[in-house]
Amino acid sequence: MSSSQKTMMLTGASRGIGHATVKRFSDAGWRVITCSRGAVPGQCPWHAGDSNHIAIDLESPAEIERGAAELMDRLDGAPLHALVNNAGISPKSDDGIRLDSVSTPLDVWHTVFQVNVFAPVMLARALIDPLERGSGTVVNVTSIAGSRVHEFAGSAYASSKAALSALTREMASDFGKRGVRVNAIAPGEIMTEILSPGSEEAMLPGIPLGRFGTSEEVAETIFFLCNDSAAYINGAELHVNGGQHV
Repeated sequence: MSSSQKTMMLTGASRGIGHATVKRFSDAGWRVITCSRGAVPGQCPWHAGDSNHIAIDLESPAEIERGAAELMDRLDGAPLHALVNNAGISPKSDDGIRLDSVSTPLDVWHTVFQVNVFAPVMLARALIDPLERGSGTVVNVTSIAGSRVHEFAGSAYASSKAALSALTREMASDFGKRGVRVNAIAPGEIMTEILSPGSEEAMLPGIPLGRFGTSEEVAETIFFLCNDSAAYINGAELHVNGGQHV
């Protein structure tokens, strides 16, 4: 790693938006350190996957602390320029049906909030010193489901993304005082392998651009927020949804 190379850490690198984001930053010459529950999947699109991957189970606070300490060891005093909190879970019932606020078990609520809300702030707090050294930025991936009832996203997921939006504002205020910007992106319907069956038929009529987005378009927005072009953007939530929110 050269002294001029920038470093980012991304959670949820195993598919979709995570894969596209890793590739976008890697292609731009960044050192990309990924984090997911297991090992690097075989289809990962960057050459340093094995050596720049940390296995962390975000459902476990103790695992997050261990993983953050491992990352600090790997940085060895070097700055961290970006933390992208992309990992998120949206459980379904055993038969694949959306879990609403009546049917979602309490333990599922706890798990969803741990992964989708608590893990992002735990990681950012643990890494604030290298982020400050790098005049870095944090990008939290929220969702259009955080601002409206969604036909496929469950109640716990939607509520957690709304909480993450509020948390982004709080972090922007707190971290901003140390020179670290915190923003969010709120994707709408993105073409990934985790789309629910029937999504296109149900959702396309409500999207003014008339199509679903791509993982690459989301990754490009994340890349913008992590670079000097966005140096005065702090506490924002960018809608990446083709106008679905209007």
